[in-house]
Amino acid sequence: SFKDALVNDCKDSSNAIRPQDNGVKTLPAPMISRSDYSVWGILKKCVGMDLSKITMPIVFNEPLSFLQRMSEYMQHTHLIHKACTLSDSIDRMQVVAAFAVSSVASQLDRTGKPFNPLLGETYELTREDEGYRFITEQVSHHPPISAFHAQSLKQEFEFHGSIHPKLKFWGKSVEAEPKGTMTLELLKHKEAYTWTNPFCCVHNIIMGKLWIEQYGTVEIENHHTGDRCVLNFKPCGLFGKELHKVEGHIQDKSKKKRRVLYGKWTECMYSVDPKMYEASKNKGDAKIKTQLGGCILSKETEGGPEVQETVAVIPGSALLWRIAPRPPDSEQMYNFTRFTMTLNELEPGMERLLAPTDCRLRPDIRAMENGDLDTAHVEKDRLEEKQRVGRKERSNAEEEWLTRWFQLGSNHHTGAQDWLYKGKYFDRNYTNCPNIY
Repeated sequence: SFKDALVNDCKDSSNAIRPQDNGVKTLPAPMISRSDYSVWGILKKCVGMDLSKITMPIVFNEPLSFLQRMSEYMQHTHLIHKACTLSDSIDRMQVVAAFAVSSVASQLDRTGKPFNPLLGETYELTREDEGYRFITEQVSHHPPISAFHAQSLKQEFEFHGSIHPKLKFWGKSVEAEPKGTMTLELLKHKEAYTWTNPFCCVHNIIMGKLWIEQYGTVEIENHHTGDRCVLNFKPCGLFGKELHKVEGHIQDKSKKKRRVLYGKWTECMYSVDPKMYEASKNKGDAKIKTQLGGCILSKETEGGPEVQETVAVIPGSALLWRIAPRPPDSEQMYNFTRFTMTLNELEPGMERLLAPTDCRLRPDIRAMENGDLDTAHVEKDRLEEKQRVGRKERSNAEEEWLTRWFQLGSNHHTGAQDWLYKGKYFDRNYTNCPNIY
């Protein structure tokens, strides 16, 4: 049965680079040092402000657009495929919840800021080995809104949403609120799941080593069955004992608690019967076996809380998801995963197939990836000035910007306003695409 077996049999989907596996295992140049730059010198006048309009030195960026970072939601697509094969709705909800947690796992230690997408910028990713294709477009500049749509190559699922990231500086930390709803549709089961992502906070902005935590309540709703999952991404706490922990439960439409979920968004997620969970709490943690080797112990970080334990596994638990280890040189490569390191790769013959707005073609990101900070800075200024001139010309002509691949509408399941994919991107007709680079 599902409860007696591991849902994820240690499959490492991040090792499959892309269908045209070109052997990319590292970036062209290592991460550019930030030791000579002070974030505090830039942000000290911005306490409590929205940082979306603040220009940061390019050295604090990572060589990816925010659109490419959004594609990292798809890093654990095997969980969606697993959910499609399960016959029980509670079992499906467990795996969908694990997918929701896994979608933020790549953010660990990712303290670099992605490049702000230009209006009309796009990014596509086709993974025939993982059975999906993904397209995203920057549909608004002020406020910044990015819309995405992923679909199974075998018509098994669709995953879509839009993100309006709001960044605020609170003196010692920067908080990111990823406003927007994620929608996952399992087409065979005629089910739709919706949720919002947790808050993300980067600490030690003034001094010390930067470290990241995720916190907040994530509610996942199955709009077909009425099942609901509530996940609590716990804040660090005074002594760091709650750092990275995620706990929650699944209840059916009658509000009966069916499963308890627990783990860490940086490591793994487990599911257990509520009675077993309560029994383990009553007995205390002394008799609970600790999972070693499967979940990775976090190292002590200077200036950040020390992670003192890994996930304690309750007897009778089923493993839902386990993170794959990062490559050995990840710290020198902006703490990218193997999957992330491939996102900006421009393979032979790809340029003639891509839309001219694809961010693989952005010269500033390409220059930074190659370690050329001076060229990246010049190109970034040029592109932003070109965007400002275009906005002024449209304003003088009283013209509105027209999105190419998404349109504003209503989410069919929540009724809320959302950006919906219009289709036809993969027909490869890009004659009306704007010249943004």
